[in-house]
Amino acid sequence: MPKPDDNAHAVSASDKVAPTLSPNDPKLSKHKRWQLRYDIVMLLVISVDLVIISIDLLLMSQFAIQLAEWLGFADAIEHYAETVHPVLKLVGGGFTIFLITELLLRWVFAVVHKKHLRWFFFPFVHWYEVLGCFPQLRALRLLRAVVIGLRLYRLGYQVLPQSWIDSGKFYYELVLEEVTDRVILTATDTIRKQLSGENAKQNLIDKTINKNRPAIEAMLTSLLQQELAPKLEHVAQSLFIKELSRQVGIAVQEAVAKTPELRRYLRLIPIAGKLIEAELQTIGQQIGENLVLTLSTQLTETANTEVLIGIITETITTINVHNPALEALIIGIIDDSLTAFEEQVKVQQWKNHDYLTQALD
Repeated sequence: MPKPDDNAHAVSASDKVAPTLSPNDPKLSKHKRWQLRYDIVMLLVISVDLVIISIDLLLMSQFAIQLAEWLGFADAIEHYAETVHPVLKLVGGGFTIFLITELLLRWVFAVVHKKHLRWFFFPFVHWYEVLGCFPQLRALRLLRAVVIGLRLYRLGYQVLPQSWIDSGKFYYELVLEEVTDRVILTATDTIRKQLSGENAKQNLIDKTINKNRPAIEAMLTSLLQQELAPKLEHVAQSLFIKELSRQVGIAVQEAVAKTPELRRYLRLIPIAGKLIEAELQTIGQQIGENLVLTLSTQLTETANTEVLIGIITETITTINVHNPALEALIIGIIDDSLTAFEEQVKVQQWKNHDYLTQALD
């Protein structure tokens, strides 16, 4: 296992100590005290370098020249360009040489102490420091200063006032949220435009339905077993089935009574014919009632219910999805989902941030 890099930017959980640290804090080891002092020195050096770069770029910009001419300070800008600017360029070059030397020394230190698996890993790990050594990419030195400041902050050393840090976090989250919202809304609008095409609709439905048919079937089976099976069992024992069995019994009784052949044969039997006819009608009524009750009981048994549910779900999941009504329904659901999602995205959460509430108070 490689050892963690001991340069000015490596931060580990073990480095985190109590707040309000100072380089002379007795709680820090000798190595950490040296590292803390080194970080502070490098932060000051880079900060001075960045201030010089910023001032020089600002005063040498076309905007500053035009503003000086408008305010009547053109001679001062010209004097700065002729005398001070070359000196600052020389100073900037000195800072660059210093940073290159410091980077090379840390590279040698990392190789000697085997901080990385391979000797050439160092410039890739610290790519922003390497690129920041080039004059054209000096702005990357700000990133190095931020990394050092973050390391010191995690160690508990207050580099910036807490109010500045809170403001930076708030505006960073604000910008990030607004940019993200714009990207998401643009993406949903693009999806809507794509769904307006007939081919896009069919492709979406095919990919969505066909790909998930097994999952849809499993979901429908589980749902019907939970909801439909108990209701079928309840229906089998309800007054509706009892009334239905009674109606079926009456219908069978009337059918027996209205059968002319049966009545003709029964009348051939003296005395007992009418009695047999009445008994047959009663028996027919009872058969009809028992038939309905028996069928309803058998159909609501667990095994038969599972078979019925399986047939229903298989029929639903194998249905042809290229149906105008079904396509309209699916696209409508997708559109409503996108609308609800957009409404949620449009809510500016940063307006409810604690920082803004405290600022308004």
